Amino acid sequence: MSRVYNFSAGPSMLPESVLRRAGREIMEYGGSGQSVMEMSHRSKEFEEIFQSAKSLLREVMGIPDNYRILFLQGGASSQFAAVPMNLMTKSGKADYVLSGQFSTKAYQEGCKFGDCKAVASSKEDNFSRIPLLREEEFRPDADYFHICLNNTIYGTVWQELPDTGDVPLAADISSCILSRPLDVSKFGLLYAGAQKNVAPAGLTIVILREDLIGEPQETTPTMLRYDVMAENDSMYNTPPCWSIYLCKLVLEWLRDEIGGLQAMEQRNMKKAGILYDFLDSSKLFRGCARKEDRSLMNVTFVTGDPELDAKFVKESTEAGFVNLKGHRSVGGMRASIYNAMPKEGVEKLVEFMKEFEKRVM
Repeated sequence: MSRVYNFSAGPSMLPESVLRRAGREIMEYGGSGQSVMEMSHRSKEFEEIFQSAKSLLREVMGIPDNYRILFLQGGASSQFAAVPMNLMTKSGKADYVLSGQFSTKAYQEGCKFGDCKAVASSKEDNFSRIPLLREEEFRPDADYFHICLNNTIYGTVWQELPDTGDVPLAADISSCILSRPLDVSKFGLLYAGAQKNVAPAGLTIVILREDLIGEPQETTPTMLRYDVMAENDSMYNTPPCWSIYLCKLVLEWLRDEIGGLQAMEQRNMKKAGILYDFLDSSKLFRGCARKEDRSLMNVTFVTGDPELDAKFVKESTEAGFVNLKGHRSVGGMRASIYNAMPKEGVEKLVEFMKEFEKRVM
């Protein structure tokens, strides 16, 4: 068997040791005589998997006791509506920072449910940087302040969080969850699709401060109500059982094989540094994101020639480096180097880029 180096922005690579274990257990989990994909979500066996996954997430991320963990469905995009419907219930106002496509979509969705204000944007620079903030634009009576912590498409990340005072900070952390330590207490709400750093597609994680659960807007669908999901411990309906099981295995890998989030951050910094150092010295390739705002997870770059970009993508795919084509709004290339990407994958990519540069220059 020959596995490629998968630089997809999501669904992304999973740790090989996790895949091997899941493969061993796919026919029978424990002594249950059945696969996790077959067992009842109300069974004792799955209840143990479910509670273990939640407990591990709380342990690995250092989630305080006054936060609820919800395992939901619908992807992070479903939270673009769920967040305003559940939180925009007092003043009916919310502030958004537009740092990329997903934060813009979240803002556009939020506008359907109340008075949403775009307090800053970097659209004029094609979202190549985190926007500059002017605190006088913030509204002190907003029900929440929303950001996308890491911008998958454009390769930028918030290095410092905005100071929102008493206004709860809500963040989409889909493409950086579990990549480094995060002080959860600075947020009112965090949400993430699992398919980049946590598990296969299908699981959506919401981490919510308990005092914000409250009463949602009257027309909020039952499946988007945080209070209903919290009351039923995410079991109002059948949860994404297989994704939750894989989430448990990935969290065990993070804790036991990697050594936790501080160790993972150091590992990710080394991987990203290898690629960024090459881009900064290259005569052919150049990075797209402003240096101060560069993401550890998504590295965007171009040659400056669309035809040469296409040639690089084609040849790199043939060489076993797949899914390097950049998003259509940016063009060029994007190497998503999430937690499961080994350092040697980045090293070999850089070797290929150097060889390609010599051939075409």
